Amino acid sequence: MKRAISKVRPQAQRKAGRFFCRAGLLLALGLAVSPASSQGIPLRITFAAADDTAGDAAFLTARDAFRNGDPLRLERALNALPATYPLRALAEYWQLRQRLEEGDAAGVPAFLATHEGSYLAEKLRGDWLRHMGKSADWANFRREFGWLVQADDELNCYAMQAGSAVQDQAAGTVPTQSVVISPLGLLPLWRSGDDMPSACDAVVDQLVANGGLTREDVWQRVRRLLMAGKIGAGRTVAAKYLPEGEGFGDSRPEIVAADPVRYFKHLPQNFSATRSGYETMLLALQMLAKKDVRTAASQLAEIESRLTPDVRGYAWGQLARLAAWRHQPEALAWYGKAAGTPLDDDQQAWRVRAALRAQDWAQVQQAIAAMPSALQQQPAWIYWRGRALLALGKAADAQALFLQIAGQPDFYGNLADEALGWTISLPPQAAAPTPAEMAAARNNPGLQRALALFRLGMRVEGTREWNWSTRGMDDRALLAAADLAHRHAIWDRAINTANRTQTQHDYSLRYLAPYRDQVEPTLQELALDPGWVYGLMRQESRFVMNANSSVGAQGLMQIMPATAKWVAKKIRLADYHPRKISEMETNIRLGANYLKLVLDSLDDQPLLASAAYNAGPGRARRWRGDQPLEGAVYAETIPFAETRDYVKKVMSNAMYYQLLFGGAPQALMTRLGIVAPSGRDDTTAESLP
Repeated sequence: MKRAISKVRPQAQRKAGRFFCRAGLLLALGLAVSPASSQGIPLRITFAAADDTAGDAAFLTARDAFRNGDPLRLERALNALPATYPLRALAEYWQLRQRLEEGDAAGVPAFLATHEGSYLAEKLRGDWLRHMGKSADWANFRREFGWLVQADDELNCYAMQAGSAVQDQAAGTVPTQSVVISPLGLLPLWRSGDDMPSACDAVVDQLVANGGLTREDVWQRVRRLLMAGKIGAGRTVAAKYLPEGEGFGDSRPEIVAADPVRYFKHLPQNFSATRSGYETMLLALQMLAKKDVRTAASQLAEIESRLTPDVRGYAWGQLARLAAWRHQPEALAWYGKAAGTPLDDDQQAWRVRAALRAQDWAQVQQAIAAMPSALQQQPAWIYWRGRALLALGKAADAQALFLQIAGQPDFYGNLADEALGWTISLPPQAAAPTPAEMAAARNNPGLQRALALFRLGMRVEGTREWNWSTRGMDDRALLAAADLAHRHAIWDRAINTANRTQTQHDYSLRYLAPYRDQVEPTLQELALDPGWVYGLMRQESRFVMNANSSVGAQGLMQIMPATAKWVAKKIRLADYHPRKISEMETNIRLGANYLKLVLDSLDDQPLLASAAYNAGPGRARRWRGDQPLEGAVYAETIPFAETRDYVKKVMSNAMYYQLLFGGAPQALMTRLGIVAPSGRDDTTAESLP
């Protein structure tokens, strides 16, 4: 039964809604705004300082000159910038970056000294270190690397090449911490199977030469590359680092991967006699399993007697993980065949999920207990181990686990609260930032640059500046920065910054609800729960109206163009044009109507509709079980990691929006409900885009 939504809102909420409507116009005119609070504080408007905008034209010219590699035009534009222009330092960075690319580091040390600790200094130092690494200037590299805060894989590999540090502590020109990175520091990256930058090649060569990387280490990387579909990379590693005659030779793993059925038809009797032989078989098995895991299991059963126990266990572990991912009932039995074989974190997680789908609490407990300690300490596995212990009659042990994560404002923290009988509520409201705290936020050069970048539509750059500049802030400084972002209608930074406080909180900033005057009439018309819809929008776009995803989704509700066209036709939206997707009211109407259609097609369950909104209605329906499932189990066993995380956050978000909107507390377990079994005749969800 749908909840009726009141058409009467408190006066304070109506005032807040009017602010958000006016704020968009004011910001478009280049004005700074101070938003009304949920208590209806009158709107304050302040004009941006003249110097904030006076250099915009010259700055944008400088940006274009940098992008086009035009140093003369960049220098002219830089000279035209006012000395107090907030983005002048960024234009200076562009000029120094251009010079570095030409091999000229003049001016870099002075810039670093002037802007030490800033995002721009970190970025320029990283560029300079890359230049030094490529030219093998190890003395200067060692001196500068110690000042870098966040090194990437490429710079870490250059640091490994640089060897031991030479420090001049008396002169105070380098930090006292060691900048030595042992080549052995490369091992985690090597073993991950992730791509490595070319700067790491020399380190790998050294490790192989001195025995730091064994033949087994090389084969393990080859295996991971092959399993990830990086066939060419796997062959290259084998050819380069294995003894002659031990790699794949003239055999072509690419051909095996393309047609595993043919490979198994002509499987050599002695395929397992060599390492390359059984690694090729594992590749074929993996590719066959992607098409039909049961056929792959039958094939493995025919040949498993010819395999060593470790290879046999590895193969069954791979098939078990894939079967669990596909919610196939054989998964647990196949995990049993892999007993005694080390499983990676993903395989172990899916072993637990397979046991959850089977509602086998003893196996849930056993699977979590077998995890490495660090994995066991993740909130999801703390909660599910507690649930397993509770089901097995060990209530005291279960309660101790729930207490470890209770009170955390997230999906499993909420569920732990409810398992302990606690009611979820909002924490005490922190005191508003003082004038001094707000002044410190306004005068922070990094935040000034970030706001200027947002104003000019350079959102990616602005977000990076903002995130760097708020690093290490205490709760009071974070609240002031979040308030500053709120005043400038940078909703996503206000949310993310307020979300990081540890003891002093402002949930009206963590769970901002802008545009309510535009959103709520549509939600009332469609009888949609505003807390849930705002929880979804918070996760979709963080209320960034011009948000565009990598796959083309647009606007507050992240509508795909094809879906928007389908919904517009379905609801007979007059004068629809694809350009209108980016208009707020059209975006909201299309997104809300699609959400309503999805909800109606999935038993009026917001949990399923949330999954459908992210991954598609057909998938959300197919992810049901053969028997009724707790909503929390359904959420935990969603195959796609992105969708799994998304659904958990949307459903937890909805709890807090409901409280902020003045609604009565509703248990998360109640919201999640019980998911009915699959296999019913209703296929409405399959027909939705």
